[in-house]
Amino acid sequence: MTDTRPLDERMAEAARELHDQADVQLTYDSAVQLAVANVTGADAAGLTIASRGRKAETLAVTAGWVTTADRLQYTLDEGPCVDATWEHHLVHSPELTTDARWPTWGPRVFAETGARSVLSLQLFTHRDSLGAINLYSRTADAFDARDRTDGLTVAAHIAIAVAAAQSIAQLETAVASRTVIGNAVGMLMERFAFSEQRAFAALSRIASERGRKVRDVAQEVVSDHRARQETGSAPPGPTPPGDG
Repeated sequence: MTDTRPLDERMAEAARELHDQADVQLTYDSAVQLAVANVTGADAAGLTIASRGRKAETLAVTAGWVTTADRLQYTLDEGPCVDATWEHHLVHSPELTTDARWPTWGPRVFAETGARSVLSLQLFTHRDSLGAINLYSRTADAFDARDRTDGLTVAAHIAIAVAAAQSIAQLETAVASRTVIGNAVGMLMERFAFSEQRAFAALSRIASERGRKVRDVAQEVVSDHRARQETGSAPPGPTPPGDG
């Protein structure tokens, strides 16, 4: 059944749903579902996130064939998602089979997925990555002027939600890293009678010598300590380097 409520009411509800998700992936999944629900011409949607190095990946789709359509864009470096992510706020094609902008991607995506028209909308996430919502239809000229306007509104809400979800995930990762490093420092202080500064310096030295992250070396220290506690053994293990 078509939702006949005004767009502002639908967007208010969509914003609440997006921000109420428990984790990042659920936010991505809700974003593509809400995009299809709120843009009349869309049959399916996908969410693309790309780093500044232009590496892109599809993080959520509403239909499996969207993954195929998006992957072809990344492989060919051609298509509306590539343009929308890096160059334009909105990219629209009413007929992919004849669109001169993408002479390779258009015919191939139609042949492999049946997609006939597309609407790609740029997302503003954070300074290290950009992205796009790609709305596909298997009908030619599926996205009218109202769809394009509604799509920009939907994209604005999705961009805010995705940015917030990613920031929370990054914060959780940072907290976890600090926790494991703090635990490892404490264990080294106890085991080798190091000061806090010398224990952290030891972790940093080992990480540098092995070409690894401090967090990964700290996790090894914690895991080794717990293993020795469980077995009651105390193998000497590698002694951390000194200060000089």
